[in-house]
Amino acid sequence: MSRDPEEFEDQEENGLFEHHRLVADPGQSMVRVDKFLANRIDNASRSRIQAAADAGCILVNDTPVKSNYKVKPGDVVVVAMDYPRRELQIIPEDIPLDIVYEDDDLLVINKPPGLVVHPGHGNYSGTLVNALAWHLKDLPLFNAGDTRPGLVHRIDKDTSGLLVVAKTEQAKNGLGLQFFEKTSYRKYVAIVWGNLKEEKGTVTGNIGRSLSNRQVFTVFPEGEHGKPAITHYKVIERLGYVNLIECQLETGRTHQIRVHMKHIGHPLFNDSTYGGDQILRGTTFSKYRQFIQNCFQILPRQALHAQSLGFLHPTTGKMMLFESDLPDDMLQVIEKWRTYTKNRDNF
Repeated sequence: MSRDPEEFEDQEENGLFEHHRLVADPGQSMVRVDKFLANRIDNASRSRIQAAADAGCILVNDTPVKSNYKVKPGDVVVVAMDYPRRELQIIPEDIPLDIVYEDDDLLVINKPPGLVVHPGHGNYSGTLVNALAWHLKDLPLFNAGDTRPGLVHRIDKDTSGLLVVAKTEQAKNGLGLQFFEKTSYRKYVAIVWGNLKEEKGTVTGNIGRSLSNRQVFTVFPEGEHGKPAITHYKVIERLGYVNLIECQLETGRTHQIRVHMKHIGHPLFNDSTYGGDQILRGTTFSKYRQFIQNCFQILPRQALHAQSLGFLHPTTGKMMLFESDLPDDMLQVIEKWRTYTKNRDNF
């Protein structure tokens, strides 16, 4: 985040340094500021936020508030502490990128599983942003010290697939608006546990951080927890105790497909965060258990791939649509399940 030097000096004189600044969406429902912040700041518990509020470190529209303050649309919520924020230094790293498309305004990348998108707690190097800082080091946008230069959306570390990156501020604003207004097109392919009853369906439910475990997300009833999320799914192939499905996103919440599919009783295959790394369907035969373990070894991550990405080019206005083949680990597991369904009596 860039900051004006005079503003920084004023904050230092007051003994506070800005750590987080969040603006409530126009459609924000009335919600306590501690819940509002806990849902938006990684690794921040409500108890810590409440303690910060008691110390006068939570400000709304430049005024300190208590933790029971109700956030309204347009409110500017700031967390300011009495010590400077740890600044991340983005070090360019020569990490190979699978670039599907590139022009003067943007590039589309096919991200492999295991690559973290941007630096954060526990991942200060070896990320996609470090790779972009190397690949695009001559561009102003990637020399400003921003920890997320050009990023307008993200996919999880262990999810593979397509990601668009802006190369200019104009492109970043144009693409960012499309993702915010939900006019971009995103389709994923996943392997899920169980046999879905319907050929296609829609999962609707607010997604937010779990109140009991801040590391995971969950679905809440409509109300003051989480943000609205909509996932459309369609069965591509039924493979015994798992289904191959495609999911189209209307919204882009963290872990959305993983959380929504668990919510309806069909966690993603080998998703350790949401219980998919257990044998959830099938038999008790030892040969079957060994078959599943072999699949987990081939695919040591959640079975999720961002296959399709579409958006309007921010400069030309032309519709851009990109497709990515399924990665080898998912293809191998799909083929193993096809073989299994043909020879089920032998398991």
